[in-house]
Amino acid sequence: MTAFLQQEGEPSFRAKQLFKWVYEKGARCFSEMTNLSKELRQSLEEKVFLGGLRETTISGHFTETQKITFKTDDDEFIESVLMRDDFVDGMDEEEEEQQGSTIPQKKVSICVSSQIGCALRCAFCMTGYGGFRRNLRVDEVIDQILVAREKVQKNERITNIVFMGMGEPLLNLQALVPSLRLLTDPQGMQFSTRRITVSTAGVIQGLEDFARADTGVNLAVSLNATTQKTRDQIMPGCRSWPLNDLLDVCRRFPLTKRRRITFEYVLLKGVNDTRADVKRLKEMLRNLPCKINLIVYNPSEKLRFEATGEKEAEAFREDLLAAHYRVSLRRSKGRRYNAACGQLAGHLRRKDKTCPI
Repeated sequence: MTAFLQQEGEPSFRAKQLFKWVYEKGARCFSEMTNLSKELRQSLEEKVFLGGLRETTISGHFTETQKITFKTDDDEFIESVLMRDDFVDGMDEEEEEQQGSTIPQKKVSICVSSQIGCALRCAFCMTGYGGFRRNLRVDEVIDQILVAREKVQKNERITNIVFMGMGEPLLNLQALVPSLRLLTDPQGMQFSTRRITVSTAGVIQGLEDFARADTGVNLAVSLNATTQKTRDQIMPGCRSWPLNDLLDVCRRFPLTKRRRITFEYVLLKGVNDTRADVKRLKEMLRNLPCKINLIVYNPSEKLRFEATGEKEAEAFREDLLAAHYRVSLRRSKGRRYNAACGQLAGHLRRKDKTCPI
């Protein structure tokens, strides 16, 4: 911004003003930027654009879960999800206590997409079934959050950001890392690194590069299997990253004090929810600073899997708790809006004729 404005003959301090208007105040047009001259605002309108997304639809209810569908400037579609109250991945108990009364009455999390579609095609997830189009740009990642901030009510605030939407974030590091810098910039969007979680299916090279980027945000790894055979069957796009190698990289991943890696585990009836799976999972994660997020599967008529029963899911959790793991069991609130984990598909890429479903 500084270089561009200097080329326009403007003093460098204008860049800081522009930066704050875009990222802190969330201005949607240059005419709002009242401390910039009329001539500069007109020049900016002619030469640059703000954001690359257009909101097309929003479903759900403003007191619960809402799904926002966006259209990109090349006529593709992506989705983000606003979740209220009880989805707070990334905040630990110590921070909750420290925040105390400063936490708003209603906490809102946003689930952000990083790609249009997904190339990994996990068998239990709808996102990959429309194929992969391209990576999102930085402006398209950030725009999801800027638009979402306008959707929250006066007694709400977006407290958590989770990169768990459409796509594999670590296959788009060129946009992910700059986006995380903007989100946590004290002059910009001012989110705490503890309130941001990046979820990956286990891209080993991406994990290593992400560790070197040192963004300070939380890491979640979608495990979903305790044997290589099962993981290959349900996550065929991850065959290049063997389970043992993935766990080795996780053990080497740099964690600051009191931080843990979250391992996500979608419970699939008769596939990965057996007593043998519990036993193997406990052994696999031994001596690894982690918490386990069990996810109740969100079925689709297009996919062949069934959700593990509630009684069986709770027994799976209790067994892990008995082994002194930190475990949560997440139940979806956005299923009826096709806004739950594994259901984001664009939707379904606005009935794109090239989508095989």
